[in-house]
Amino acid sequence: MGWQGLKLNLKVAQKQILTPGLVQMVSVLALNRLELREMLNQEMIANPVLEELTDEPTVTDNYSDETFLKEETEKIPEKPEANPFDEFDVGSFFNKYLDSGGDGGKSQEHEFSERPSFEKFLSSPAGLSEHLTWQLSATICSDPVREIAENIIGNLDENGYLTASAEELSQDGQYSADDIEDAIAVVQEFDPLGVGARDLRECLLLQLKALDPQNVLAQQIVAEHLKSVQSNQLKEIARILNRPVEVVKRAVDVIKRCDPRPGLRYNKTEPRLVEPDVYFRKVDDQWQVFLNEDDMPQLRLSPTYRRLLARDAADREVRNYVKERFTAAIQLLKNIEQRKHTILRVCQSIIARQGDYLDHGPDALKPMMIKEVAEEVGVHPSTVSRAVASKYAHTSQGVIELRSFFSESVNGPEGGGMSLLTLKRVVKKMIEEEDSAKPLTDDQIAKKLEDAGIRVTRRTVAKYREDMRIPSTHQRRVKA
Repeated sequence: MGWQGLKLNLKVAQKQILTPGLVQMVSVLALNRLELREMLNQEMIANPVLEELTDEPTVTDNYSDETFLKEETEKIPEKPEANPFDEFDVGSFFNKYLDSGGDGGKSQEHEFSERPSFEKFLSSPAGLSEHLTWQLSATICSDPVREIAENIIGNLDENGYLTASAEELSQDGQYSADDIEDAIAVVQEFDPLGVGARDLRECLLLQLKALDPQNVLAQQIVAEHLKSVQSNQLKEIARILNRPVEVVKRAVDVIKRCDPRPGLRYNKTEPRLVEPDVYFRKVDDQWQVFLNEDDMPQLRLSPTYRRLLARDAADREVRNYVKERFTAAIQLLKNIEQRKHTILRVCQSIIARQGDYLDHGPDALKPMMIKEVAEEVGVHPSTVSRAVASKYAHTSQGVIELRSFFSESVNGPEGGGMSLLTLKRVVKKMIEEEDSAKPLTDDQIAKKLEDAGIRVTRRTVAKYREDMRIPSTHQRRVKA
């Protein structure tokens, strides 16, 4: 029987290992100041060796946290002499929180602390689905129609339009076509008017029939000439319907009072609280960046727990636990400092490139790429992206999201001295100042830009115009 010999083989390979400390550093960097403040409060709850720095005098020593922790890796005595926890009078500490009476009732302080907060008495705004479901619960209809109506409510987009087809609502023939139509009719009778419509025409007709049922002309215009209304061709509509232009105009004014997106009033996103993470201020005629650390917990390592690591002061399990907590705390403090350092360096690079913007406003915004800032700071582009994510700067131009300082140049990253955001502002201003009877075409806008030294194609102008949701030349034309 042959034996296979043992061999040693060397293999060189590259692996990227994300340590817990590195994962935490990346996570902390991406937090804005509100999220960071919440995270620090949670960390103080989870890690007992972390506490908030106060103005009260504390006993300190000459050792740094790292040196102190390193020294504590020496051999731990087998038998500690004393345990500081034994000196802690647990009974006296809890006495004021325990009921001193013999009737078993709760103290007034304890009872007050268990009362629900004031916020629980405040009503939260209902969304579209909740608003419609409540109305459905008060509607008399057959079980199949109710089930289909619930399915319809679940298939409405944010504007209140029905996105599911009749085949999808039938659920492979489980429901009849009549039941489906009845269910759609039920939902379309709910508030807000126009909800459950399958397109804009049906949405407007539902509102007109409910709000102004006698205005047959407005309903006819929506049903047969909606595209002409969108392009403002009122004379053409009047000619086809053989009605005076003024009468048609009054009917169109009624149509314009309808809501083309009825669901949005119940699907509005709550305003998000924004606090600037940094301040851009001029000092001695030079722009400088300052971190906003107002109300931010200033952490320190607890002296009480630190004394527990003194030799012969605690048993092995206690010391090991405290040492582990100290290691985690020091890593967190390092990552917080690294976050501050990275954000400051990125913002300093932004200020160096966008000083004109801070002095003169949005029209002076220069092209700036994340990759360029990353190379200047000496970090990976993803690090810059995290450093500016969801963070705001208080500037002379207002509170601005840091991401808004980054923009490609008109002719791509390698050329052009104008940012895309600035170009869009120029295009928008041209359109706002145009003659409404003879609106500018995309070709004319491109020619005007070329005369100003900005070379872009007609297709580029059209793309920017669509990005800003500006109608086409035909749709903007107002006929006298």
